Amino acid sequence: MAKYTLSVNNKAMAVEADPDTPLLWVLRDNLNLVGTKYGCGIAQCGACTVHINGTAVRSCQYPVAAVQASKVTTIEGLSATGTHPLQLAWEEMDVAQCGYCQSGQIMAAASLLKTKPNPTDDDIDKAMTNICRCGTHFRIRKAIHLAANNKTTKSAKS
Repeated sequence: MAKYTLSVNNKAMAVEADPDTPLLWVLRDNLNLVGTKYGCGIAQCGACTVHINGTAVRSCQYPVAAVQASKVTTIEGLSATGTHPLQLAWEEMDVAQCGYCQSGQIMAAASLLKTKPNPTDDDIDKAMTNICRCGTHFRIRKAIHLAANNKTTKSAKS
């Protein structure tokens, strides 16, 4: 076991874990941040997507030892109040069906919007490789466009 001080959601958090423990399990089991989900365990589905220094990564295959001084952001850190433009757009477009993959989807979309604030359908299709078994990909695309244009009814009212 090794001791780590991780920067998670802009807070320093001390954990003790084996160096090869996936970041996903450190977040869920050690830090009780359960918004990040386990899906496939082989970095294919994207349910475990978090940001490392603003870039989307699949945390199920990212060892805690590799985090070091990096900044980790989970779905809980995207917005404390659930008012991030993507979260509002997700609600407005009624994206979630079962909801299991949605935190990973939102984190992947947030990373996309950081690099491409006004993405095309093609940009979205290339960047959003997370799997949604419910088939809400078209609603996800619409929600990303809505968030990019900051046109959600809730954000317009605020």
